[in-house]
Amino acid sequence: MRLSQLLAFLPEPPLAAPGAVGPDPDITGIAYDGRRVTPGSLFVAVWHRGYASDGHNYVAQAVRNGAAAVVVSRPVDLPERVPQVTVPDTAAALGWLGAGFYGLPSQRLGIVGVTGTDGKTTTCTLTTAVLEAAGFQTGMATTVASKSTGAAQANPQHTSTPEAVEIQQLLARTVDEGGARAVLEATSHALDQHRLAGCELDVAVVTRVTHEHMEYHGTYDAYLAAKARILDLLQTNTRRPKHVTFHKAAVLNADDSSFAALAPLSPALVIPYGLGDRAIVRAVDVQPQAWGTACRVLSPWGEDHLDLQMPGEFNVYNALAALASGCTLEAPFDVALAALAAQRGVRGRMERVDAGQPFTVVVDFAHTPDSLERVLTLLRGQVAPAGGRVLVVFGSAGERDVQKRPMMGRVAAQLGDFAVFTDEDPRQEDRDTILDDIAAGALAIGGVEGETFVRQPDRRKAIVEALSRARPGDAVLLAGKGHETSIIGQLDGKLHTFPWDEHAVALTALQNLGYRPRSTAGEPPLSVPERGRG
Repeated sequence: MRLSQLLAFLPEPPLAAPGAVGPDPDITGIAYDGRRVTPGSLFVAVWHRGYASDGHNYVAQAVRNGAAAVVVSRPVDLPERVPQVTVPDTAAALGWLGAGFYGLPSQRLGIVGVTGTDGKTTTCTLTTAVLEAAGFQTGMATTVASKSTGAAQANPQHTSTPEAVEIQQLLARTVDEGGARAVLEATSHALDQHRLAGCELDVAVVTRVTHEHMEYHGTYDAYLAAKARILDLLQTNTRRPKHVTFHKAAVLNADDSSFAALAPLSPALVIPYGLGDRAIVRAVDVQPQAWGTACRVLSPWGEDHLDLQMPGEFNVYNALAALASGCTLEAPFDVALAALAAQRGVRGRMERVDAGQPFTVVVDFAHTPDSLERVLTLLRGQVAPAGGRVLVVFGSAGERDVQKRPMMGRVAAQLGDFAVFTDEDPRQEDRDTILDDIAAGALAIGGVEGETFVRQPDRRKAIVEALSRARPGDAVLLAGKGHETSIIGQLDGKLHTFPWDEHAVALTALQNLGYRPRSTAGEPPLSVPERGRG
């Protein structure tokens, strides 16, 4: 594809006059990393607000590696043979250029985008299950996994939404493989950085919008505004209309404080979901079960009973959002309900660890004050009536939102009986400073160090500490890491990635404490499994 043809996909013409662009080379690929440039590539010098790395500093490297042209937002020194295209925002341009290069794949798919502070990954996973149960091959990109139309592959990165080029590549593969639908998780960073530029959504979902990422957005209003950008992606591309059309919808949480601000911004039909009277996709008669939830679902597409094999009211909300999204994209109501009832959850989300111990151990990704509060409330409701306690292990990410740390400490002190404050991803911030911030919140409402909480930076030791204190009937929550396969910290003063598997670490710790799976060979299990001595 010629450079001039590719530039035609930009919503606005480049700032540089057409004659200043120079030669019109054939473009063989799109790159934003100078190290990944191959001969014939178009290099886009991306810079994201708040990030130290600036693609303009790597233009020379890209040209050495064979870039046929570059896209910049400020002039750089280049050989005359290499065209230099100037645009207002290279990050936004990257998505549109990638979309054009890969044939505008979003125009050939029914696409759901999901944002919110919590619940994004579960909602995406449930929505994908609904669409696939209806017979649509579906691509997906989430914090936990991604796929075109085949089996999902684990996401090893600490990034929920890939960069714009990777998004377009995934959508193009989905189309090439015969896919008809796609589901994309969209973080506030991704929306602010235009990673979904070039994607035309058919359904935009917002779960809950609570406190998170203040280190990047600065204020809650700015954070909410970034989330609201997902609604802009519902706008119809009149220059290049979709090959498949649906009645577009914004699926918004009617019970969340964000609803009043977001609903008027939608250019499409608003479908409110929730448990209250304002919702038109609504769950009533919600009843907790052993490790799930029963309810009756009312919707414009029908009503029926749902037995969800996932605990907590928050998962009812996730299921309702998935139902509304799936049905909007032509999944039959009964098929959607059956698909939701068959799901057992998502890796690292309310995932139980069982080594035969007489108490509950749960791994969850909860890493915000709101999500921690919701999970602790759920577990307390399950074990407290019978005298059980709730123990929690968690930390907070280094070089990220500082404001939420004491908030999470307060939540743990209010709803947990004992907490172990530990590493999450300290990065290059002093780990003790992070724990000080968390502990300050617990101390402020009467927490007593050594009695109601302890600090243990080593996460493996922290998990052992909590499990060693657990008694029959208790619940132990391991929060913050969930599915993640690494911990980012320091080694010899340098940033280092340490392999990690929260579920495996907890299982090994339980086994080292002497717990073994209960007998299934006809012998009655011990009321309290044997434990190691010494």
